[in-house]
Amino acid sequence: MNKQEILTLTKSKVTDKIRYFENLIAETRASNNDTKSSMGDKYETGREMLQQEINNLQRQLNEALNQQEMLRKITADSSEKVQHGALVKTDKGLFYIAASIGEIVAENHKIMTVSIESPLVKAMFGKKIGDTFTINNINQNIEDIW
Repeated sequence: MNKQEILTLTKSKVTDKIRYFENLIAETRASNNDTKSSMGDKYETGREMLQQEINNLQRQLNEALNQQEMLRKITADSSEKVQHGALVKTDKGLFYIAASIGEIVAENHKIMTVSIESPLVKAMFGKKIGDTFTINNINQNIEDIW
């Protein structure tokens, strides 16, 4: 497996996510800058709801920026055990331990990207090829690590 390609795809997906949130925040701010109408309290309530939406989008943007920062620290070096930056094949699927951004497809393989804080990674962390671990009462065998 080409870990550099997987890392590049993951970084690209996070960058797209950041751009999406930045654009959405800009659009929401633009709609919030309308001049005050004679609607009074209804207008103020609408402005407050837009501000809450901006705050929510900003929180999601900050999360994506944190993911981007974590990805900067990852190298494509091979791993001998399950750790941050490892690509792990179990009998249930392929998992890239980087940032939780969902599924990516590389070399015609579906790979689930998972955060190091996820219960799945906590269950398999530090294990090596041939080891087993249990998550949600399901045993998984580690078949390969890159």
